[in-house]
Amino acid sequence: MVDGLSAKRLVVTADDFGLHASVNEAIEQASRQGVLTAASLMVAGAAAADAVRRAHALPRLRVGLHLVLADGSPVLPAHRIPDLLDRTGRFGNRMLVDAIRYFALAPVRRQLEAEIRAQFDAFARTGLVLDHVNAHKHFHVHPSLLGMILRIGREYGMPAIRIPDEPLWFARASGARWRAPAAAAALAPWMALMRWRVRAAGIAHNDRVFGICCSGSMDEGRLLQILARLPPGLTEIYLHVATESGAAIAPTMRGYHHADELAALLSRRVRSAIGASGATQGGYRDLIGTPAQAGYA
Repeated sequence: MVDGLSAKRLVVTADDFGLHASVNEAIEQASRQGVLTAASLMVAGAAAADAVRRAHALPRLRVGLHLVLADGSPVLPAHRIPDLLDRTGRFGNRMLVDAIRYFALAPVRRQLEAEIRAQFDAFARTGLVLDHVNAHKHFHVHPSLLGMILRIGREYGMPAIRIPDEPLWFARASGARWRAPAAAAALAPWMALMRWRVRAAGIAHNDRVFGICCSGSMDEGRLLQILARLPPGLTEIYLHVATESGAAIAPTMRGYHHADELAALLSRRVRSAIGASGATQGGYRDLIGTPAQAGYA
């Protein structure tokens, strides 16, 4: 049996907490009756207040901040961050265009920093203990955004951040033919740089993540596939759960099978597979050890 940081440690996370009432309901179900250990909160989501209320009544659920800087609502009023929002007052979904603007334009970066700080501050006002940080659509891979998040996050006691580094074998097995493996390979240098910067900042992180190439379709079969090959170290599996599915949750999630992902978290077969794997479950704060140790499994 493997001991210490080389042992198997597993965080099972639901993203988009606070996006919709049916997301919150599913997260509560999966925390009380299933294998869910963590959730990532959208502090400006339409159902954020309901999510916070539920979280305070779920002692086993660890809650982190799901920073929204694309395809969602801001915390700050539009007049404070006009260069970040579309005509409806929301972050748009042109991530490549925005990524270039964030590199090139100093005024835009100043507005971004203000919004990131506002979201950290909004989380602090919930009274919840911050377990981890990640970003909607993994926009925190962007070097400029990552630098801001690391700097501001340390002020707010950020203990850990998700590195969206998914094993290539899972991308190959996803059924997406060449696209998912090619994307994973293209991102490898960025993941290495991100890992180095996070470690240099003294922030803990996962060793690997599952959920990217099968976003919206992390059903029972896929979870069992992952758990059968679960390696030592800190693994995060993230899902998008709700009691409804698809466009009922958000227009950009038409193809998502939220209810199937909830069923996976409630599955007895999945619970048994976690037990058979020998993994210790929890949130990041439960599993990372001291900051000096974390991320080096």
